[in-house]
Amino acid sequence: MMRFLLSVCLFLAFLLPNVSGSFALGEDGSNPVPPSIDFQRDIQPVLTRFGCNSGPCHGKQRGQNGFQLSLLGFDSDFDHNALTKQSRGRRISLTRPTASLLLSKPSGKSPHGGGVRLPVDSPGYKLLLDWINAGAPRSVPNTPELEKITVAPNEKTFGHGEQQQLKVTASYSDGSTRDVTGLTVFQSNETPISAVDEDGLVTAGQITGEAAIMARYAGNFSIFTASVPLPGETGQPASIAGDHPVDQLVSKTLVRLGLDSSEVAPDHKFLRRVYIDIIGRIPTLEEAQKFLDSDDSNKRGVLVDQLLANPEYAEHWANKWADLLRPNPYHVGIKATRNYDEWIREAFRKNQPYDEFVRELITAKGSTFRNGNATFFRNRRKPDELTTIVSQLFLGIRLECAKCHHHPFEVYGQKDFYSFAAYFAKVGRKGTGISAPISGSEEFIYNKNSGSVRHPLTNEVLSPKPIFGEAPEIPEGADPRDSLAAWMTSPDNHYFAQTMVNRIWTDLMKIGLVNPVDDLRATNPASNPELLKHLGDEFVSNKFDIKKLIRHIVLSKTYSLSSIPTDRNAVDNRYFSRHYRQRLRAEVLLDSVIQITQVPETFSAMAPNSRAKELWTHRIGSLFLDAYGRPDPNQDPPCERVSDPTVVQTLHLMNSENLFKKVTSDKGWAAELAKSDIAPAEIVKKMYLAIYSRYPNDKELDIGVNLYENEESDRRLISEDLMWALMNTPEFVFKD
Repeated sequence: MMRFLLSVCLFLAFLLPNVSGSFALGEDGSNPVPPSIDFQRDIQPVLTRFGCNSGPCHGKQRGQNGFQLSLLGFDSDFDHNALTKQSRGRRISLTRPTASLLLSKPSGKSPHGGGVRLPVDSPGYKLLLDWINAGAPRSVPNTPELEKITVAPNEKTFGHGEQQQLKVTASYSDGSTRDVTGLTVFQSNETPISAVDEDGLVTAGQITGEAAIMARYAGNFSIFTASVPLPGETGQPASIAGDHPVDQLVSKTLVRLGLDSSEVAPDHKFLRRVYIDIIGRIPTLEEAQKFLDSDDSNKRGVLVDQLLANPEYAEHWANKWADLLRPNPYHVGIKATRNYDEWIREAFRKNQPYDEFVRELITAKGSTFRNGNATFFRNRRKPDELTTIVSQLFLGIRLECAKCHHHPFEVYGQKDFYSFAAYFAKVGRKGTGISAPISGSEEFIYNKNSGSVRHPLTNEVLSPKPIFGEAPEIPEGADPRDSLAAWMTSPDNHYFAQTMVNRIWTDLMKIGLVNPVDDLRATNPASNPELLKHLGDEFVSNKFDIKKLIRHIVLSKTYSLSSIPTDRNAVDNRYFSRHYRQRLRAEVLLDSVIQITQVPETFSAMAPNSRAKELWTHRIGSLFLDAYGRPDPNQDPPCERVSDPTVVQTLHLMNSENLFKKVTSDKGWAAELAKSDIAPAEIVKKMYLAIYSRYPNDKELDIGVNLYENEESDRRLISEDLMWALMNTPEFVFKD
């Protein structure tokens, strides 16, 4: 009889409406939750807001103390089951709601490792209590879906210490709106610039810049931009004012932040900078002298066009892309790796449009011994592996988190990840496969007749689907990758163009518009969103021509600015009010050393007189390249380079036996200068032109000449010492 009465009570509890559901989300008590409380719409946000389903608490992989929730509430079915059915129903008590562990632990009535999260008198506690009183339903019929959230205001310029309260509004499919500020999670990407508390109160700091304040509610995001200008008088940065769109958009940001720009760099710095960036080496003595002595008012534009037409452009930029795509030859085979490298280089030699380059790679078929791009699918062999690298390299979207749970800073979940992975489900391979560390066999990549990807939780077979937008339909028997490539490289897919634009901007300017370079998302906005959009549109309008994009950037005054700061931009490190100095890439530095000393380097598995930027694998030994941060050959792409200066690099340049042999070689340039009839002053000038791409100033010239005029000095030894000394300076090692 007791069981029967209990069953009746439970049945009625689920049917009876909640008459006390009046949880006010806004500070003013407006927009109350409707009487019917829906678990996904109303309860999950409470669990997220107060950290119950966060990574450090019950949202981690194995939960906390036997109680697990899905991370950030991405799986409402799982969470409702965990609350209402697991642990013999102890977490929810329908007969004694206030005794429910869901209420007693976060309110502090029972011991709780997470401390007091929901005091008894808090709105969150009351909403959970009302939900339990209503029978803890999973869902309420006809509940409107959340479409978006908006934050108001969405931007503001602050004085130091100034505050702003944010308000977040949720919009639903039935046209209704609710103030959800009290259940929103806030986070600043630059707390020293502008911090935000848990209630959405923004406080500006003392540091100049812009911060993005993320508002997250029920898997939706909205961004508030806080600008904190430099105190004092602001003025138009006149040195970059002009008609170039890049300069106009950079100037707009600088004015908003009260920053001035540095002056335009002198010719010798522009000369060295543009040679390093476009063809991957410093100018020769003759090239530097010709440019510096020219009176042509358009000589910078002429030089840029000449460099883009130089064959070395392709080797330099292909070497950068090889970092991102190059596999370990011990894993996929030496011949396959060599063919892959050659395919990448050939694409840059013929200036293949970027969209074509990516389409050929994503849809690659055939023999790894004949079609280099097919090696991409020999190296990455599983749909989930291909998903992470393709989305990150070409779309700037890091889906790795969504492989196991809902992405904490994005809208993507497991279904999005595995639906995208389904595009690679039919990639077939014929051959002996991988047999590392040799793997020397040929393999054929083709489209299989069958293949599927299943959701790891539901076991549902997922159809190929892009992570946003609509992709072309896949005809019966067609390769799904064709549809993926068409969607991904579409001019309408701004992620595709902007990711490449951001990579190129980072290569040229050291700091990306978005950092990290391959992490484009609403919660990691660009430092200059308008500039990123402009460059993306420019790239698309020029049919994905990489050379034209580089030309567009390097002919702006922004690119040409000096690195010397002014009083009103010394605090800037990401808004491009000046040039940011950068240590030379390992291959650039070694090729420049070879060029100056005129003594070639011998590389194994390479033709005589090969340059460092032509190497087809990082397995080719070079202590110099290793010291200066080339990628670890055992790393998976995209490979990381060590870009920061280190003590090892300084000691290597000072003490390298190989470098010493080049400088002191009987066939080297120092020996040639010493035995010539050239006057000491001319030797010094030639050294400065060859190493620094400039003429020495009067003091430098006097010091150099005095070294030679000592009667006891050895002309050759002085030439070698001078060359060695000039190469062991920041002016040589850094791009300025």
